[in-house]
Amino acid sequence: MSPRQNGRDASVRSALERMLVDGVTPAGVRSVVRDSWLRSLRGGADPSSTSPVDSAAAPGDFDGYRATHPMTAVRPMVRSMMVDDITGTGVVMALTDEHGRLLWVEGDNDARRRAAAIDFVEGALWSEEIAGTNAPGVALAVDSGVQIVGAEHFAQPVQGWSCAAAPVHDPATGHVIGVLDVTGGNAVAAPFALSAVRSVVSAIELHLRMGAVDLAALGASAAGIAVATVSVLGADGPRWVPPDGSPRRLSPRHAEILLLLAWHPEGLNTEQLAMALSEDGVDAVTVRAEISRLRRDLGSDVVLSRPYRAGVPISSDLSEVVDRARRGDIAGALADLGRGGAAADSHAPGVAAILEEVLADIRGLALAGTGVDGVRAWTESMHGRDDAAAWHALAGRATVDGIEAARARGRAALADRRLGVRL
Repeated sequence: MSPRQNGRDASVRSALERMLVDGVTPAGVRSVVRDSWLRSLRGGADPSSTSPVDSAAAPGDFDGYRATHPMTAVRPMVRSMMVDDITGTGVVMALTDEHGRLLWVEGDNDARRRAAAIDFVEGALWSEEIAGTNAPGVALAVDSGVQIVGAEHFAQPVQGWSCAAAPVHDPATGHVIGVLDVTGGNAVAAPFALSAVRSVVSAIELHLRMGAVDLAALGASAAGIAVATVSVLGADGPRWVPPDGSPRRLSPRHAEILLLLAWHPEGLNTEQLAMALSEDGVDAVTVRAEISRLRRDLGSDVVLSRPYRAGVPISSDLSEVVDRARRGDIAGALADLGRGGAAADSHAPGVAAILEEVLADIRGLALAGTGVDGVRAWTESMHGRDDAAAWHALAGRATVDGIEAARARGRAALADRRLGVRL
């Protein structure tokens, strides 16, 4: 390390120590680092340790989760672009999920061994609140590429390392699906390291946008893993559909729990699950009792604890609806969704939020294209008939005939009046 870098690290380390000891807002530190330090401190990260407390799933559970994650699908491309170049350099490349969990850590054996000494291992969670300021965690927090050099790390054991990371987005929804990171020594402290990561991420997102990797088609079944399904859209009520058995009826509460766990593969702790099930929350005893009954009905391996998470790969018919919309069949997705089935009847805030996300995804996909079929299907549905912006979009599509355009403008004006928009 150069004398200049040593001096810079000493200054940054001193600023962090003053913040930790005296509560002084650090000066002379990059704003992206300062803000991350403050978030790390508020989140409870330990500045003396990187141990990812309660963050690594049991190997069998983790392998199943990783196999079905969208970032695993881009791994071959990343490896072809990066892994050969970092061999022998003391640098590791990592792919994380959208929560900062390390799905894959690659590099030569010596580099991985040294990274393991700071708990930078597959299955570990490197979000800011767990590991403090680090490039993958900050990239997720600010949704942007970032480089963290030496003493800018919040946790002391990591301050001998540098890292550069950038988030990867699903082009269909804009949602972050994970992060690409490189972690090492002086080589990663150079400005070109972040540029290289950003270039690879741009190539990945272009690859996804062109449909070379179909995220909608990814899932456990695509990986050769049996998947169970929680169905909430059927007219005969919610059902559990195991991969190797006949459908079983679910109580509304058990359907809500399974849907929430399918939607949150990272898991939910007792408090989070309680708040997702009721506006006022339900007590911990009630949550544990419902989980116990669910395990008794469906098998002890279906729900794991600490946090509560799916013990088997679970999909849902709501996810299938979004997948159908991603493939361009907006009308078919809306027909499958209907009014929303048991999800629409649920009073659980977490389930209502899931249904809102599904509708937002379908609407966004309907309006994103340049054709009329998708937006027409949306405006004709019960969910989009009062959507003024969608009606305006339909009226403005070049391929809409005069009568349909006039009708669309009329419906847009009506929706505007209902919303109190002054024409």
